[in-house]
Amino acid sequence: EGNLPVQKSATDKKVFVVAKGSSVNDIINNLAKEDLIRNKVVFLYIVKSTGIENKIQAGSFRLSSSMSAKEIATQLTKGTHDEWVTIIEGLRKEEIAEILADQFDIPASEFIKQAQEGTLFPDTYLVSKDASIDTILGVLNTNFNKKYNQTLRAKAKAKGLTDNEVLTIASLVEREANSRASKREVASIIYKRLKNDWPLQIDATVQYVLGYQEKDKTWWKQYLTSEDLKINSLYNTYKNSGLPPAPIASPGLDAIEAVIDADPNTPYWFYISNSDGSKMIYSKTLDEHNSNIKKYLR
Repeated sequence: EGNLPVQKSATDKKVFVVAKGSSVNDIINNLAKEDLIRNKVVFLYIVKSTGIENKIQAGSFRLSSSMSAKEIATQLTKGTHDEWVTIIEGLRKEEIAEILADQFDIPASEFIKQAQEGTLFPDTYLVSKDASIDTILGVLNTNFNKKYNQTLRAKAKAKGLTDNEVLTIASLVEREANSRASKREVASIIYKRLKNDWPLQIDATVQYVLGYQEKDKTWWKQYLTSEDLKINSLYNTYKNSGLPPAPIASPGLDAIEAVIDADPNTPYWFYISNSDGSKMIYSKTLDEHNSNIKKYLR
């Protein structure tokens, strides 16, 4: 009885999503909620007795209430129509293009041409295996507008910041800071420096200009030389005052909120992170800053 379809004559199919890391119980409860199975206990028995418990995949499936419980269980092991793709905070669009080209049938160079730096929102997405660049950009863009919403934009505007300025500062914060608290402090220091016409002198902007490092196989050169800091580019915040023209990476929500809540009255003017990047050290004067550099970085 419990193996029978919920509604044998049903013709429509539902999209059923198995989230990453779902337990069998989660999946069974969701199937019951969606009216795709008659009996949870029978379904569990089918899954256990056929040994397909560990073969169920994360992704999205087209299921119908005209399918028997066994058909549904088998379908969940059959390979999904979609792929999960994760974009972490602080990647530049070339790095995101590499991840996507790896998982989908799209050329990285074409994605790079069409993507707008700073708006490729870091998150985990479920995307159709045969998605085009336009579709993927659409999915990323929709999420970006949902997360960087009207409320946040209005707060930014009230602070006198354009969307491009918010995202640009947030991208610097994302590359330079390593925790929610440090993002808030770094955002405040950058904001304070901008307000007082101090040069930002941010390494990440120079790393961005230098681009791919063949030797280390990275987009972000770890150790900058004094020659590197002289490179001619609007993005070089050692040579130019003010902000670079556009974001240098994709910031997450913490970094964006840190910028919008930045406090220009922070007592600090400088920050460094220690050599393994685990700790941020702030200073109020250049002398203090220089002694921190000696202490933590030399």
